[in-house]
Amino acid sequence: MPDPNPAAMEFLLTRRSRPAKTLGLPVPDRAELMRILTAASRSPDHGKLEPWRFVVLQGAALRRLGEHARARATALGLEAEQADKGAQQFETGQLAIAVIEVHKASDKIPALEQTYAVGGVCLALLNAALASGWGANWLSGWPSHDRGFMSAALELDAHERIAGFIHIGTETSAPPDRPRPDLDRIVTWQDS
Repeated sequence: MPDPNPAAMEFLLTRRSRPAKTLGLPVPDRAELMRILTAASRSPDHGKLEPWRFVVLQGAALRRLGEHARARATALGLEAEQADKGAQQFETGQLAIAVIEVHKASDKIPALEQTYAVGGVCLALLNAALASGWGANWLSGWPSHDRGFMSAALELDAHERIAGFIHIGTETSAPPDRPRPDLDRIVTWQDS
């Protein structure tokens, strides 16, 4: 017989990301963040490679990333709306954790499985922040995929890339729930 954890299941069934633009002060302190990061690091890790690392960004560091995003948008010739969308998460954010995928050479664990593991870390970090009572949101956008931004803003090496920015803070307004997947449409049962 399984030993259920009803509170954990209820959390998973009702969890809801909070828009990053609605997250304000206060934010978790270092001790709280270490607990959240510890929970995130307990994610499935194919081959125990730990193909991730975290960069905690606050205050001036976030503003600096906003400046880098605007400079890259100009260099790339992006439209103003796209430039704004990429930069504003840093310009208005209070705390974000950059989850960095660190590809590890392995004969047994393909790069794609390492990417899956890092995605699991992002979701675990998001859920750990939410379970701790904070508002949180996982954002990416064009800066996360632009090698020039990665190199200039976070000094990432060629074998590293941004998996996402997990914004954490105090929720200032509750968003309405959004439509959820129709399980009848996406689940297939096979008994034999």
